[in-house]
Formats: sequence, C-alpha cells, structure tokens
Amino acid sequence: MGDMEVKLLMTFATQLGKKVSLSVSDPREDLTEAEIKTAMDLILSKNIFAPNGDDLKTVVEAKVVQTATTEYDLIVA
Repeated sequence: MGDMEVKLLMTFATQLGKKVSLSVSDPREDLTEAEIKTAMDLILSKNIFAPNGDDLKTVVEAKVVQTATTEYDLIVA
C-alpha cells in the first residue's frame, strides 16, 4: 500500500479568463466550506497572486483531492 496525499485545490479565474489553481497540502480534516470561501475571498482581496501579470478575478471552485502513490523498487538484486 502506498502513501496517501491530501490537498485542498482552489481554482480561480484571472482577468483574462484563464484558470489558475493553488494547492495546500494536508488541509485540516474539519475544514468547512465557509472557511475555504473566506480564504479564497481573502486571496482575491489582497491581490497577492498575478500569474504573468494577470490578476486573479473570481473564485471558480474548491475541492479536496486524495492521491495514492505506490512506489516500486525496480532494482534487481
């Protein structure tokens, strides 16, 4: 069995209509929809991210993504 990685993925649209995603590793298990919305609104209001000079304009979606990774040892003894 591999490692399980959990990320909160927040997606925004820029002024030019492009989608930009920000991810946070290991979000709290009891994180609420209201807390996520507040955080995303704060990111927009502070205007701290402008990929390629294109400011984030609107909230698109948020989701928690769980990824299981299984690594194989391919070295032959």
